[in-house]
Amino acid sequence: MPAVTAERLCGHAVFVAPDFARYKAASQAAREIFGRHTDSIEPLSLDEAYLDVTENKGDLPTATLVAKAIRRQIRDELNLTASAGVAPNKFLAKIASDWRKPNGLFVIQPTRSRGFC
Repeated sequence: MPAVTAERLCGHAVFVAPDFARYKAASQAAREIFGRHTDSIEPLSLDEAYLDVTENKGDLPTATLVAKAIRRQIRDELNLTASAGVAPNKFLAKIASDWRKPNGLFVIQPTRSRGFC
């Protein structure tokens, strides 16, 4: 929510200035982890990207296993949480990712995708 709304709802809140250099470093480190799994990375923002793992560098048999591996590496190496959505297209992957935030994984199987459109 916007900070102005948070301040109105919680007048005693403490607001901490963002550290964009730190965010950028964490984003670059996460993208390095993504790059271990695929070269097909489409960044959206500092903390979001689409990955096509149809053919992945680890030869993992499913996109779900790739997502689990990436989330585990982010947790172990960066001490950060990560949400992931696995789906047959970018639109559904975004919905899936938002479905289990924070720190979750949600999979929309191709045979179930019509229910989410």
